[in-house]
Amino acid sequence: MTQRILLLSGYDAASHRRWREQLVTLLPGYHWQTLALPPRFFQWRIRGNPVSWLDEPCLQESWDLVIATSMVDLATLRGLHPSLANTPCLLYMHENQFAFPVSDQQRGRVEPKMVNLYSALAADAVVFNSAWNRDSFLQGVEGFLNKMPDAVPDGVMEKLRERSSVLPVPIEDRLFIDQPRPVNRACPHLLWNHRWEYDKGPDRLLALLEQLTERAMPFRISVVGEGFRSRPEAFDRIHRQFSGHIEHWGFLERRADYDRLLGRADIVLTTALHDFQGLAMLEAMAAGCLPLAPDRLAYREYVPPQCRYTSIESDKAAEARAAADRLARLLGQSPVAEPPNPWRASRLAPRYQALIEQLMSKGQ
Repeated sequence: MTQRILLLSGYDAASHRRWREQLVTLLPGYHWQTLALPPRFFQWRIRGNPVSWLDEPCLQESWDLVIATSMVDLATLRGLHPSLANTPCLLYMHENQFAFPVSDQQRGRVEPKMVNLYSALAADAVVFNSAWNRDSFLQGVEGFLNKMPDAVPDGVMEKLRERSSVLPVPIEDRLFIDQPRPVNRACPHLLWNHRWEYDKGPDRLLALLEQLTERAMPFRISVVGEGFRSRPEAFDRIHRQFSGHIEHWGFLERRADYDRLLGRADIVLTTALHDFQGLAMLEAMAAGCLPLAPDRLAYREYVPPQCRYTSIESDKAAEARAAADRLARLLGQSPVAEPPNPWRASRLAPRYQALIEQLMSKGQ
């Protein structure tokens, strides 16, 4: 009989949706059932998803495995549905609230962190999309518990470390090119392909472009990514100041158009202050782009050292100078792109299947 997996996405943002759809496609030998909630009303979603799913018939059924994303309140869900109490559960951490940037309105709220912590304690396995995500979660939990006044049992951190592992979101094999392509060293086409939000460092991108202009370094640039009604003012300044350098501006609705842009760009760059894996960087690298990234976050796991510039979070001007220096050195070295082959879907699918089989065997 085909084994049954219930897949839960409590805040189905684009990267979460992409991962769950890809997982179902990569592993067609199981019977999959998905519950997903729209990515809006964050505070309600992360705290209220067990209520939203309270009357879902499939939660009363028998499953061989439950896979939940990091926004799911897994502990409460298992408590409300006794049929899930003995079902093996895998928690997939796209991000963690202990390292997630918060706005002034959110500062001081502990509920999202507690949801992550309770869910990790309720899961049989906790899987992170990068080592940086895992390590920042464990460090954040430890620091958080150390601040509590009393009644913190021994062994919490050991339990969490024991059940934690790293398994990235895969990059589709179709995106990988067969042969490296040359970089236009005379006037490189730069690509900045991230969400148009403050934590992705648009002010640092502005500072870098100003540095390149000050040094008379020729460049073209495409600035793409998902935008929102409210966006940092830095984007408007970039559009005004560098209109003569812009190849493409704004979100690309059609995936095929975006893939073509990846194939035309020379260097994919990031200025982010927060990125738990960096799918945009990995996709562009697979498509043949040379990366340029700060020496922080998950970028250390796949961006070669010669493509990382010094991270200076406290001084964006100094960091922009470091990034411009690194770019100048790269262009002087006849660089060759290195595709992130360990992140290929065909290489990661067997690891996902092995983990799933291991967890389901515990429930038998």
